[in-house]
Amino acid sequence: MGRLLSILRSALYLVFLAVTVVPWSLTVVLASIFMRGNPVYWMCAGWLRTAILGARWICGVRWRIQGMEHLPKGKTEAVLLAAKHQSTWETFAFPALMPHPLAYVFKRELLYIPFFGWAMARLDMIHIDRSKRTEAWNKVASQGRKFMSHGTWVIMFPEGTRVPRGEQGRYQSGAARLALATGVPLVPVAVTSARCWPRKSWLLRPGVIDISIGAPIPVAGRSAESLTREVQGWIEAEMRRLDPEAYAADGVHPAAAART
Repeated sequence: MGRLLSILRSALYLVFLAVTVVPWSLTVVLASIFMRGNPVYWMCAGWLRTAILGARWICGVRWRIQGMEHLPKGKTEAVLLAAKHQSTWETFAFPALMPHPLAYVFKRELLYIPFFGWAMARLDMIHIDRSKRTEAWNKVASQGRKFMSHGTWVIMFPEGTRVPRGEQGRYQSGAARLALATGVPLVPVAVTSARCWPRKSWLLRPGVIDISIGAPIPVAGRSAESLTREVQGWIEAEMRRLDPEAYAADGVHPAAAART
């Protein structure tokens, strides 16, 4: 009975997303003809907030955040957010919950999604062709530098793709390299979204998703490798603290994970 209810709720939620995204995206595309920048961004963030509220109302997916005090207060102070990536939920949630415009680094194939992708194409984001690594990095570096010079926060997923609950992907150095190239601090973020919305699944489960924002990591005098290790250590230790049952089988204590 519980699984049937979850299926019905999740199906209703998908219908909710489809029904709301079409008019919202068309409005964004039309509005972007006359204006660009933050007004269009906040229009899109409005739908994303509607999406996570829909998950809460329909599927019982709630959230709680800690560490917001670690984020800059000034409008022109940039940071680079390096976040755990477990599901679609955080891609919706970060722009909806953060008090400042974000620029995602993402694969360009997402732009081809009808309506949703069309709206994304009107935003200041960094979309890359992952098959062309050198060209992709040059684009990340140049556009990241440009956006952050105007105070935009860039967000990257160091593992590169969604990782199943309780698992750890291979942390890549792109976020650290961009932070070094721009001189902005790295802010690690842990998020337990797979607890409620598993990777590669359309079924949502009721529960609480934890988002934990770490203290900014200064980059001066550091190497990309040491920064990546520090980001990995903090995120993975925090994931084990926030979602210990998911990592019970690996036998790694959070303090030990931070040293890996």
